[in-house]
Amino acid sequence: MHKADIIYAFEEQAGRKFVERVWGKVPTFAVVIGNTETAKIPGVSAAGAVPEITDFTPAADVELLHYGRCKCIDGVPVTPTGIPTPGIITMSALQLCPMPQFAINGGVRVRPHTPYFEIEGTPGGDIRTGKALEDPERVYANALLLGREMAKNNECLVVGESIAGGTTTALAALLAMGYDGQGKVSSSFIDNPHSLKTQIALEGLANAPYSKEEMRADPLKAVQAVGDPMMPAAAGLVAGAAESIPVIMAGGTQMAAVMAMVKGLSPDSLGNLALGTTKWIVQDKSSDVRGIVKQIGPVPILAADLDFGPSQHEGLKIYEQGLVKEGVGAGGISVATFLSSRGKIGKNEMLDAVQRNYVQLMSIMRK
Repeated sequence: MHKADIIYAFEEQAGRKFVERVWGKVPTFAVVIGNTETAKIPGVSAAGAVPEITDFTPAADVELLHYGRCKCIDGVPVTPTGIPTPGIITMSALQLCPMPQFAINGGVRVRPHTPYFEIEGTPGGDIRTGKALEDPERVYANALLLGREMAKNNECLVVGESIAGGTTTALAALLAMGYDGQGKVSSSFIDNPHSLKTQIALEGLANAPYSKEEMRADPLKAVQAVGDPMMPAAAGLVAGAAESIPVIMAGGTQMAAVMAMVKGLSPDSLGNLALGTTKWIVQDKSSDVRGIVKQIGPVPILAADLDFGPSQHEGLKIYEQGLVKEGVGAGGISVATFLSSRGKIGKNEMLDAVQRNYVQLMSIMRK
């Protein structure tokens, strides 16, 4: 059997079959970016030093992947305590395993200084209003076409996301679609603020213009009320590509919410999917990604067995304590890199590359 630094966290047999299909193949990486006003509620997101900066985080993440530095902000996206974006992992994986990479604008306030696909999405409102998105149907339809096009000359697609506040909107969307997400979504913080997220989600659902039944029957109504702009864009991209090629949904509980949308809108696509995440998500005691995916269907969860424990840098070591955990497709792109390299690239090579990039980025920030 193929050896790679991967944890089969759910549906192992299906996971091993999926690995067989993509082993040695060059993937394509697409990252969907968006902003939601929900991220600015105090205590919701660790994606910026102050809540207002979360508007810049997705654009900065995309710039980091393309240029190795950010253009829309000085330095790199960091948590309030100075921990770098998980985009540093994604950037390192893309250096180790060169592949085509694309950004898709699901709806951002700050556009990246890079090329990106425009699918007519707009930034999301505060989900407490029950009116989170303007036109998710159009965004989903455009993304579906894009996913089909991307599948035409690619063997495998990896879809990641960057949106601050996304686990709170994921909880609300899961509840709206009839899934039990309470206490199950993850957090970029070590202490997961479940009660705050639940309070925000329930307020949004109470203000939604649709009935419970309407939102359960139509995922687009659910996200229109309490979702974020990344969701319909990522769901369309995944569903369109998965009609013909294997797709790694790169992320944690936010991508599980997207998977729930895909099940409701394109159920036949589920058979071509795997959730690719980090070991920090599957080992997180304060969330339950398996518990969410289990409700959706028998989709395998593959986790990159990354280990920053041996690092000499405190900013990386702290990942082992449960800060940040996942984002910008970090886990899924690591899984894809391990598989594409036929196991020649693993956690040790990843740590070396991440450390090199960390030193370089910290020196940029000090200038």
